[in-house]
Amino acid sequence: MARRCMISVVIPTLNASTRFSACLEALVGSAIGGVVHEVIIVDGGSTDATVQIADAFGAKVLTAKPGRGGQLRTGAGAAKGDWLLFLHDDTVLDEEWVDDALDCIRSGDHKVGVFTLQFDASGIAPRIVAAGAMFRTKYFQSPYGDQGLLISKQLYEEIGGFRDMPLFEDVDIIRRLVRAKGRDVLRVLEAKAVTSADRYEREGYYKRVLKNFWLLLRYYAGASPEALARAYR
Repeated sequence: MARRCMISVVIPTLNASTRFSACLEALVGSAIGGVVHEVIIVDGGSTDATVQIADAFGAKVLTAKPGRGGQLRTGAGAAKGDWLLFLHDDTVLDEEWVDDALDCIRSGDHKVGVFTLQFDASGIAPRIVAAGAMFRTKYFQSPYGDQGLLISKQLYEEIGGFRDMPLFEDVDIIRRLVRAKGRDVLRVLEAKAVTSADRYEREGYYKRVLKNFWLLLRYYAGASPEALARAYR
């Protein structure tokens, strides 16, 4: 039977104080219960209270140059757990996540788990966008990082881990996983990953979706991640 103290959580941060406490709070019970071995924060130079919040929760804090791919890679390199859980700093896992994660781990087939996306906003637009994201995940094996990523450290290292990319590092690693292990490598977990809708609320849900789709097409066409990151911001 799999050991309970096995998951290293890796979270890249940069001025993340708005929802960061809620993100960490959702992990406290699992840490006390022995499921989470450590929480590693890789900060890209925050000037707000991000690092102080991480310290207050007892997380291990590392620093790296800004860029989500590089920050994730740094955190994974320092992780001691047999399994890695990568999260965004504005994503809050619901209380069912531990059982789903352990089911995935104990299946013994090295599936890669991603959670079911939900936005922290009410209304039809966020529900439609989240449903579209889950359709893309289930039928095109193309989740984004705000759904979390649960992967064994062995498999993570086998495929070369996250690349030092400022954008689409999540798409890149999933593409390599699918190429290496097949389309059924991805397991969609029922537990919710509730992520911030702030960017969608500011820009408009459908405008943001179209922008993301356009950037993704440019990525597949060979545009540099640096140029795409500038456009994304």
